[in-house]
Formats: sequence, C-alpha cells, structure tokens
Amino acid sequence: MNNTNNNYCVILAGGKGRRLWPCSRESKPKQFIDFFGSGRTQLQQTYDRFKEIVPVENIYVNTNDAYIDLVLEQLPDLASDHLLAEPIHRGTAPSVAWCAHRIIAHNPDANIVIAPSDQTIIGEEAFAECISRGFDFVANNRFMLTLGLKPTRPEPGYGYIQMGDKVEDGLYKVQSFTEKPERDFAKIFVDSGEFYWNTGIFLANAKCMLHCFEQLLPPVLRQYDEMHAGEEFDYEEENRYIHENFPSYPNISIDYGILEKSEQVCMMKCNFGWADLGTWHSIYEAMHKGEGDNVVIDSEVMLDDAHNNVIKLPKDRIAVISGLDGFIVAEEKNVLLICRKEDSSSNIRRLVNEIQMKKGEEFI
Repeated sequence: MNNTNNNYCVILAGGKGRRLWPCSRESKPKQFIDFFGSGRTQLQQTYDRFKEIVPVENIYVNTNDAYIDLVLEQLPDLASDHLLAEPIHRGTAPSVAWCAHRIIAHNPDANIVIAPSDQTIIGEEAFAECISRGFDFVANNRFMLTLGLKPTRPEPGYGYIQMGDKVEDGLYKVQSFTEKPERDFAKIFVDSGEFYWNTGIFLANAKCMLHCFEQLLPPVLRQYDEMHAGEEFDYEEENRYIHENFPSYPNISIDYGILEKSEQVCMMKCNFGWADLGTWHSIYEAMHKGEGDNVVIDSEVMLDDAHNNVIKLPKDRIAVISGLDGFIVAEEKNVLLICRKEDSSSNIRRLVNEIQMKKGEEFI
C-alpha cells in the first residue's frame, strides 16, 4: 500500500459544454449545473466522490478564468492555490501538465488521478476500490494507467481502448485508442471483446507524468523551472507565468497528445457503473427509460404516443408531447431546441455556430 497522503486528485472543469446546448451555456456549462435535480451540480458531485478517496486538501480543480467565480461559489472550501484557471481554452494535455507541475512542487512523490467533472458513477464502493488499486500500481510502476469498462452497447459517442498484453490480474498494456468511432466500427469493437470504453479517468505518478509530457509538449514549464531554479516555489509567480505563456501550448487532448503516443500506458478493467454525460444522445442511452422509452429529466411532461425522446425543460413549464419519436426537446432561458436524437452531437455543434453568427452570444 502506498502512503495515501501522496494521493492527489485533479478535477477537469474548464469545458464550454456546448454539446448539451441550450441547457448548458458557455456562461454556465454543464459541470456547474444541477442537471438532474439532485441538489448538487456535476462538479460538486465529483468533488464529493473524490474527497472520500483522497485527503480533501489534496484535491485540485482545473478550469478557465471565466469560471473562477462559479468554482469558488460551488466549492467554497477549495484553497486558492488548488484552483488552476487558464487564460484561454486549450485541450486537456496542457491542463494536466500544469496541474502536475503545481502538485509536484508541493509533493515530489505525488500520485495523481485525473477526472472529468461531468460523469455519472454508479457503485461508489467499486469505484473507490479501482482508484485505490490504481494509486498502488502507479506508485510502484512507471506507467500511466487508464480505467476501462466493458461496453454494454456499441456507443459511437465514447472512446475505446484495445487491450494488449496482460501485466497483472485485471491490468493490461494498451494496444490502441480509438476516439468516437462510427457506429459500425463500434459494433465491431464490442463484438471482438478486445475493446473497452475509455472513461477518461487516468492515474500516474507525477514524475512519470511530467516525463511523458516533456517528450511531447512544448517546454513551457521546463523554461519556468530553469528561470526559477533554486528558488522557493511561489504559486502566484507560476500562475502569472502560465497566463503569459499558456497560449504557446497546442490545443490537444491528453488522450491524443500523450496517451496514444506513449508506450508507458496500461488499462485497468473496472466494474463500476459509468456514463459520460457529454451529449444528449449519451444521456438518453445512459438514463432510465420511462413510459414509451422516453427519458424525462427533472421536467413535468404529459406524453401521448411519444417514444424514444429525451426531454428537459424549466421547472415552470408543462410540456404536452404527442406523436414525437426519437427527438431531443430541451429548453433553457431564451432557446427551445427540438431536433432528432441520432447524430445530435455534430448537428448541435453546427446549430450553435449558426445561431452564434446570426443571433449573437446571448443565445450561446
């Protein structure tokens, strides 16, 4: 068992959340919304989950400057040096590199779990056991470790991990990553038994993580360390430097920028319940189906010959939906969206861009 005081968590909470428009807006994305009426936002639920696994003082949050106030409002106990806010939107690779740099300055022996802020986990005990075992593995092995789940359906909206050689019981070298395949390929992956869903949650020892990043990202943080060699670490100085130099990083994800290119990556087969709530279609697939196989999210609805829809409306609305099959019906503030559920992710991205150009930012 590794020293649990060496275990850290980084919650990624900087995304714009446009794929769940109009309920998720750029001014208040999905991670800051109580989307399902549970009383806690997605960010708060993620924070609650990990404070049962790592010391609460070892939890960090990465976000964008635009969301600083939202993070502090929803997580008032978060220390100022545990909030890393970026000046512009970049992919998750630069975000994780900065977080690892900040954490390793506090604890060179740190083991870090990186987790998105917009996922649903079912089976908290099984999840905690996987994270604990993952910490033990990365504390003793120079590998990055990603968590995989056996697919229950050919979901084109998820990433997939192909298992390679066995490392130990339940752990395998990663042979390949595939991000959001076409549905036909997703079915082939599921039928083969070799592919697992990529949860987007991964762990690594901080030194191993930074070493991998140094091989594949611009030397922004190495230049900072060279400039301040021998000095006591000052997170405010690091923050100022990052705000000046963060645009030098490419807009690239941790999966594509690091994990797919490194040979030091393993996968753990996990058995907790999980759903990535990034798109309307994935919400429909993951949620409990009610009358007519409809998913009604915290809304008051009367259904008449309506099937296979996902519906989310404001509290002061009553929807009467008749004769509709396979649609998204979502309303928030000044926008009502009604569109087909299939392939909704790319369609909504196109619609958001058109609305932004024609009507302006207030609708986005």
